Amino acid sequence: MTVLNAALIVGLVGYVVVRRMIGEPLNARDVYLAPLVLIGLGIHALTGVALTPVDVLWLVISGLVALGFGAIRASTTGLFEREGVLWQRYTWRTLVVWVVSAAASIGVGLLATRYGLHEQARPMSLSIGVGLAGEALVTAVRARAIGVPYAN
Repeated sequence: MTVLNAALIVGLVGYVVVRRMIGEPLNARDVYLAPLVLIGLGIHALTGVALTPVDVLWLVISGLVALGFGAIRASTTGLFEREGVLWQRYTWRTLVVWVVSAAASIGVGLLATRYGLHEQARPMSLSIGVGLAGEALVTAVRARAIGVPYAN
């Protein structure tokens, strides 16, 4: 991973977390754009890597872990109506899930490397993007159940 990619990932994730801790109108573009950008960066990083079957297996395992923690994280957020539109706010429980998911990701990464994953075959942006996608999917289901429109 290049320094530029790492800076982009940290910046994008930090931006998303801070905005959501403060609370913000839930805009569909914001919910779905960050995961797509990060997944795109992760896939791009894999284009120059000759993936082995072991690499693919560990990518799937780490992706499932990230997706699961993203879904759990979404269940800890506050969704509510304000000014006729849907709002979202991260809670302290959401931050706890972020920390636990980061630790789990590191643990899976260490196991994967120990058991044959090539380091270049595990872009951090892909894992974070898949986690945010899991969060976005559960948020979409919860938003639909509330029945309040997204903000523009």
